[in-house]
Amino acid sequence: MMFPLARYALSSLKIQRIQQIMARQSHIKHSPDFRDKHGITVLASGTTFCLVAWVFLTTQMEIEWNPSPVGRITLPKRVE
Repeated sequence: MMFPLARYALSSLKIQRIQQIMARQSHIKHSPDFRDKHGITVLASGTTFCLVAWVFLTTQMEIEWNPSPVGRITLPKRVE
């Protein structure tokens, strides 16, 4: 168990350090990076590509989705 005074001193040092970092970061000019410039465009183009590929696969390829076995399964004839 930590003494209350030591715990208070450590927490106040942490708070001061966080405040210093935040003050330092607020004075730095933020230049736009790749995500700031092209993020939405990349996201939209990726989403469009996936949607077009999915639509193509589901409409143009001759895939049978969940085929029903009703009427397709025949029992073998018994030979007597």
